[in-house]
Order: sequence, then structure tokens, then C-alpha cells
Amino acid sequence: MNSIEKALLKQQNSQANKEPEIVKTPLPDSTIERAEHLSAKAEAVKPESMAANFIEIDLNKLSAKGFVSTTTSRQLINEEYRAIKRKIIDNAFGPLSKSLTNSNIIMVTSSRAGEGKTFTAINLALSIALEQDKTVLLVDADVLRPNVMRTLELKNEIGLMEFLLGEKNNLAEILCKTNIPNLRIISAGKSHHLSTELLASERMYQAVEEMANRYSDRIVIVDTPPLLGINETAILANLAGQAIVVTEENKSKMNDIQKAISQLNPEMAIGFVVNKSQQSNSDGTGYGYYYAGAR
Repeated sequence: MNSIEKALLKQQNSQANKEPEIVKTPLPDSTIERAEHLSAKAEAVKPESMAANFIEIDLNKLSAKGFVSTTTSRQLINEEYRAIKRKIIDNAFGPLSKSLTNSNIIMVTSSRAGEGKTFTAINLALSIALEQDKTVLLVDADVLRPNVMRTLELKNEIGLMEFLLGEKNNLAEILCKTNIPNLRIISAGKSHHLSTELLASERMYQAVEEMANRYSDRIVIVDTPPLLGINETAILANLAGQAIVVTEENKSKMNDIQKAISQLNPEMAIGFVVNKSQQSNSDGTGYGYYYAGAR
């Protein structure tokens, strides 16, 4: 065997003992894009409870504190608020609605602080949320003393004021879904020294118009400050179609109630809730209601 033959044989033996080379072929762009799409789709179908704008309300604790129960329909307070909400819904969507501006926007107020307006606003929202064909948005517009989230034992973080200041671009960013399917909440957000001007702004007007008209089946409950001594409430009264004035039996003064009503828009439908009425039951937790009419 000559030297050439020896060299060829040595090369063949070397190639035979060498591990086969693995060639990595890059995936086509379409395959990568499909994988990314599937990943994004999986992210999008996360349950609502994992979403940033989802809040969990402790319904058992709320019921124990005397609020409308979303599970036990025969409680006295459920029956009382069922009667209250029926007139409100009729005003919002019935024949009278044609003569009201934003008939499905209901402001809940009182003449003075401490008469139970937030308690009433939350109960109305809970009761309406039990309707099969209605949704309800609860808005805390008492930006000076926000109490909705505190009453629900939840954090008052980003809300209405952030939207009015332009820090949030649309209502969807401040609207919170809840574990009650038909209930949404917008908190008051942070306090601001220009709250009166912000509530009177064009941006607030646009927000109310969107709240009123975006969903045809929606009732908007707005917890507003007391009417006496607070400029913000008179401004909000021009944006709502209905007003519920909460009074406390044996506490609210008739003179205060008359002054409060004089600040409301005369074109509104106005009703009254009598809080802590002794007429319903012995423990003083009853609620009376009557409709004062429109114009």
C-alpha cells in the first residue's frame, strides 16, 4: 500500500469515528408568530378574578352588616329595596323617561352628612344587580369624603378623579368588575383641591353621557356629597335624571330637607328614602320610600 492509499484509508477511518453533526434549522417566521399568538391568546383568557380591574366583595360580611343580600331574597331589607328600585327602574325606562334627561342616572344624596346616603346607594346597586335584564354601575362621586369603597372594605385607589385629571384616558381604565356579575364600580380616586371645577368640566359631562348611553340596560347610581354647603352636589344635580334624597327619621330637619330640594334640578324625578324608620320593624332597620314626582 503506497502512501496515497494509506492517507485515504486514514481519512475514511477518521470520518467513520466522528459523531454526526446536528444541523439546527431556524423555524419559519410564520411558526414563531403562531406560537406568540397562542401565548397571547392564553394570556387574554385569564379569569376575571386575575384582572387588574377586578374587585372581590365579601358578600357574607356585607349581608351580616345589614345590606341587601345577593343570596337570600326573603330578608326584610331585600323586600324594601325591591319596592324602591322598581319605581327607579320605571322612571329610567318607562314612559316618564322620555321627559327626563339621563333618566337612568340616579344621584343619591342627603341634606346633611351621616344620614345614610352611601348605605342607600350601595343597597340600591346591590338590589338592581339582582335584576336579570339590568346592569348597574355604582359611582362614588363624593370626592371630598369617599365612602363607597371604605364601606365595602376595599381600597379606594384609581377612580373618577384620575379620569377627570386626564391621568386615565377612558372610563374602562377606572371601571372595576366585581364578583357580582351585573355590578360595576368606579371609586372616587384621590382627593384634589379643584374637585368642584373638575366635576363641572366638559370631561365630566362627557363621562356622564357615556355612562348613560353606552349600555341601554344600565342604571348608574351616583353617591354624591350632601346638598347643603357642598358646591359639587348642585353641579352633579344638573347631570342626573333622578335624585334620591336620604333622610333619617327623627334626625333630619324639615327646613334642611326643603333647602336641599331647592338646590336640585326642578326637571328631575325626586324620591325620598326614610332611613332607620321605626315603622317597619322593632329594631329600627326599616326603610320607607315615596315618590315625589318630576318637574
